[in-house]
Amino acid sequence: MIMATITFDTHKFVRKEGLTEAMRAAIEESELVTKKDLQIELAPIKADLNLLKWMMGALIALAIANFSKQFL
Repeated sequence: MIMATITFDTHKFVRKEGLTEAMRAAIEESELVTKKDLQIELAPIKADLNLLKWMMGALIALAIANFSKQFL
């Protein structure tokens, strides 16, 4: 998969938009977040979601088994 990249000159934006000095400093000190950074941060959440999927599957299977047992 090919991803397009866009370059953005923050210094030009800061000068052009007339932001306050505090805003300029905050923009200039900010760091870029990469796709790898997001994957690292979201890995525990994905693991928890997988566990929840298995738990819900087991719960539904038990409910169906209990329901079908009533008619046997």
